[in-house]
Amino acid sequence: MLWVKAFHIIAVVCWFAALFYLPRLFVYHADAKDRESIERFKIMERKLYRGIMTPSAIATVVLGFWVVSYNTEYYFSSGWFHAKMLLVALLLGYHHACGRLLRKFANDQNTRSHKFYRWFNEFPVLILIGVCILVVVRPF
Repeated sequence: MLWVKAFHIIAVVCWFAALFYLPRLFVYHADAKDRESIERFKIMERKLYRGIMTPSAIATVVLGFWVVSYNTEYYFSSGWFHAKMLLVALLLGYHHACGRLLRKFANDQNTRSHKFYRWFNEFPVLILIGVCILVVVRPF
């Protein structure tokens, strides 16, 4: 079980790295003016989303369920776990929203400013804080 937990944590770290970086790329992409930079951002965003972010999200979810399978009764009866699952669901929604934004950028249909993406980029930080507190402190 410790190996599964270790790989779950590795997947979470990779997923969050991509969740932090992709919206940062959106900030720069929204501010880019020249065609060469815009095309470069499209490639970087696509490769990050498809090559790292989505596989890491899948691995996180699969390994997370695997960890829970070792003691389902405990996890399903714990309030902190239900709150964590809510945050994970929100994070999956954010991941999906990033994919939609990526498609808009890919089709040159972005209508939002770099300032919007600077704020958008902060959401996963809040989720990370909540998840860490819930997992470590287990307040309820």
